[in-house]
Amino acid sequence: MESKGNTTASVDLLYDGMVTPHNIYSSGGDVLLLRQGRTMLSSQIDAIKRMNAGQNIIRVSFETRKMLLEHNLSCKLVSQTEQESEPGYSDVIDETLTLLEDIAEENTISHESLHTASEELSDWIESTSPDRILDLVNAIAPADEYLQRHCTDVSLLNGLIGKWLEFPKEDIETLVLAGLVHDTGKALIPSEILNAPRKLAVAEFEVMKTHPVFGFDLLPAFSAAVRNGAQGHHEKQNGKGYPYGVSGDDIPLVARITAVSDIYDAMVSRRSYKNPNNPFHILSLFKTHYITELDPHIVELFISNMPNELLNKPVLLSDGEIGAIHAIDPDDIEYPYVRVHGQEIKTSNQLHCVYMYFEE
Repeated sequence: MESKGNTTASVDLLYDGMVTPHNIYSSGGDVLLLRQGRTMLSSQIDAIKRMNAGQNIIRVSFETRKMLLEHNLSCKLVSQTEQESEPGYSDVIDETLTLLEDIAEENTISHESLHTASEELSDWIESTSPDRILDLVNAIAPADEYLQRHCTDVSLLNGLIGKWLEFPKEDIETLVLAGLVHDTGKALIPSEILNAPRKLAVAEFEVMKTHPVFGFDLLPAFSAAVRNGAQGHHEKQNGKGYPYGVSGDDIPLVARITAVSDIYDAMVSRRSYKNPNNPFHILSLFKTHYITELDPHIVELFISNMPNELLNKPVLLSDGEIGAIHAIDPDDIEYPYVRVHGQEIKTSNQLHCVYMYFEE
């Protein structure tokens, strides 16, 4: 027999046309609001809000809450795609897609076009605040746009890290360019592996591991720093990376910076086989799991600067409520304090951040 709601969700997540897999109960669990198997109508949603004694929380099964959150994510993607109109960002995404298509068709890369895209993005980064840059990186993108957005986002993060390191403009431009080209070798990976809607099998992953070498070979007209950044962004500090298993300071600095940007954006992104991680979970992993794999100086810089740019930003919580990041404890970075309906809440494993909301 089903308990009277295993968890909670915001009543605002209910939507017209949903079929409820389990019963939905009032916030106290004592009133049955809708029986399982019924199709939700907008009139019923209004009735549920009235019957729920003014409370914004309902009690639902875990399966129901997952369905509600996934529907919310799908709606958010449509709305967000319409909003993303930053010329310096959206233009480079389009240009990057064209470059990747050219590589796949002709096995060559346009030096001039790529430098133009890189210069445009460098200028945009220089004139844009870090929190706005992170708004775009943390925004949830459609899974089928992953590669071109990933190259653009890694470029943004590289440029941002360069700014935090107080690098001269020329070095920041190198980092931006390295971010744009770091995954160009993937354009030569068979599409059935590159776009597999699941985690790769061992043999498939061995093929995928060749992309840094392909990227290096595609870039003979570029500087050594850019080429080495593309080739070395999957090397690890402990020597357990690929393609050559180099370690420590033998990994070029551009590659070590790109590795941090690459992992962060891969984890915050939506893929066909996974939902996005929230930034706080990723930063927590940077402090623990990735500290032996990534340059600790770059990781510490990233962890020190990133939280300040997330303050007051909107975030979806696991119960479906929208809150704003209020404070972040450096000793418990995964679970920030969030303001919801004027109240400050400490998030936890039971009530956690799901993903950041994109702001116009």
